[in-house]
Amino acid sequence: MMMTRILLIEDDVHISRLLKMELEHEGYSVEELSSGSSALDQFEEVNPHLVILDVMLPELDGFSVLEGLKEISPQTPVIMLTARTDLKDRVRGLKSGADDYITKPFEIEELLARIEAILRRMGHTEVIAFEEIELLVNSRTVKVAEELIDLSKTEFELLRILLINAGIVMSKERLLKEVWGDEDWGNPNVVEVYVNYLRRKLKGAARHLKTVRGVGYVVR
Repeated sequence: MMMTRILLIEDDVHISRLLKMELEHEGYSVEELSSGSSALDQFEEVNPHLVILDVMLPELDGFSVLEGLKEISPQTPVIMLTARTDLKDRVRGLKSGADDYITKPFEIEELLARIEAILRRMGHTEVIAFEEIELLVNSRTVKVAEELIDLSKTEFELLRILLINAGIVMSKERLLKEVWGDEDWGNPNVVEVYVNYLRRKLKGAARHLKTVRGVGYVVR
């Protein structure tokens, strides 16, 4: 399984944890760092596909870090985050090599959309695979033994959560929360209904989607 690696450089612990949680929920692998110097030191070890960089950092500011990152890896895309609204800062960031520039506060949906747009432009597609099942996150398509499978948005999300947790038994309650967004939403039996939808569409590959009686489901 190949996951898109994102390096998040943000010194505000609350913002960093929130972004990490949201990004991981979308299937990204996230490495958090809180200073520019640690980001430059550990960049090659992390080897990210994309960087999210806050402008206001201790020791080195975001612009200095950006210049350092571009010297190490000119092709790695960088999205800058800032509370500053000054046009000069935006221009400076873009001229220094930032691929995008987002002003705080922002909606997580906006950040996710910009990440996806940059990854598409870079030709990087996140693939989550298990045996003959292949899920392409950015294009939201699924293949089974190279055959395209038509899934609804909910079916796709359910399969994505099961695949990124392959080998882990997922309770109906947890799946309900992960896929539908609220553990109190509806009846846990809705999960069983959608698992059955998935099994019909996955055909032979449905053998990997196991029921653990009295608990939930697992891909293995």
